[in-house]
Amino acid sequence: MTASDTHRAIEAVWRIESAKVIAGLTRLTGDVGTAEDLAQDALVAALERWPESGVPDNPGAWLMATAKHRAIDLFRRGTLLERKHAELGHELSARQESPERDLDAAIDDHVGDDLLSLMFTACHPVLTTEARVALTLRLLGGLTTDEIARAFLVPKATIAQRIVRAKRTLAAARVPFEVPRGADLAARLSSVLEVIYLVFNEGYSATAGDDWMRPALCEDAIRLGRILAELVPLEPEVHGLVALMEIQASRSGARVGPAGEPILLLDQDRGRWDHLLIRRGLAALERAEAPGGGYGPYALQAAIAACHARARAPEETDWTRIVALYDALAQLVPSPVVDLNRAVALGMAFGPAAGLEVVDTLTSEPSLEAYHLLPAVRGDLLDKLGRFAEARAEFERAASLTRNARERTLLLERAARARSAR
Repeated sequence: MTASDTHRAIEAVWRIESAKVIAGLTRLTGDVGTAEDLAQDALVAALERWPESGVPDNPGAWLMATAKHRAIDLFRRGTLLERKHAELGHELSARQESPERDLDAAIDDHVGDDLLSLMFTACHPVLTTEARVALTLRLLGGLTTDEIARAFLVPKATIAQRIVRAKRTLAAARVPFEVPRGADLAARLSSVLEVIYLVFNEGYSATAGDDWMRPALCEDAIRLGRILAELVPLEPEVHGLVALMEIQASRSGARVGPAGEPILLLDQDRGRWDHLLIRRGLAALERAEAPGGGYGPYALQAAIAACHARARAPEETDWTRIVALYDALAQLVPSPVVDLNRAVALGMAFGPAAGLEVVDTLTSEPSLEAYHLLPAVRGDLLDKLGRFAEARAEFERAASLTRNARERTLLLERAARARSAR
């Protein structure tokens, strides 16, 4: 194996194993920042040794063992020794008994609980949304600061500052490293789900830049969602989110043309959809049905996506059911964006005039003032009604609002077609 092969192997191992290492070390030290520093030390050791010695048979265990030794060294230097011994209830001093045996037990037991605790810590509501996303990708996704910065098209220094401030905030707030219980669980879980879906959405429809999609972010989000589903299998909305992401991701190969141009849903070659992902998503959707027979917000959105996935051709889509599902979603989580999506479904089910009637009620909504999809949807409905001059103006307004270059080109093309149709 060449040095470059070894480095690629190390990157792959780190992406898979780092969260477990950091999670175990966080429970041990009580501090996310210290835990990540120790895990990074283990990564540096791997980068130094593996090119010569080769990748170990169990690289994850090697990283964990190396991180443990770093933690033991830290304790022996007295940085955390006194507090740790008090927590563990030891009466012997550090000179009389090594903490190594307790460290082994602390890290090796309950790996699943540690991962879940790390998710809840990284997504704690005390942090800003941007900080939660950055810290989650760093600690649980195994991404470097540079990778996160490239994914979100922001300077590396900005991401680094978010991560450092997030760690300081968690430490200052004395956020416990634990899985919340009782009434706190639902609220805290919703924060975790929100962060994962934000990561997925940024990959599925990039907010800005030259690319329509960033598939790596979608993959990271789906992986985190699947891990969460294994750790809390009795939480229906976790399965609902996994179903939603898998069904939406199944279209990825058909959403982009040869030159990177966007291909809208009704124009996609459905033969290029990933039917394995669709089957996985539909299975997750079945698990998402709550014991009482109802769906939560993510599961409802997954059910909408499933209507598209089950249709072999656009004209077979059950738009009436989609309208009903949006009605149910609007009852659970009232939102102008939900109303806008419902208007699209109404236009498909009952004609563009029905959709336009709803969209026109949203034009004065302050939260949608700079939302490019409002004029984009209104332009589409006007275009279908033959009101081409108005449609052109709406498409041009939508193009001026979007920060994604591919989407801007698509909208300007639609404006040009509306102009020529007059």
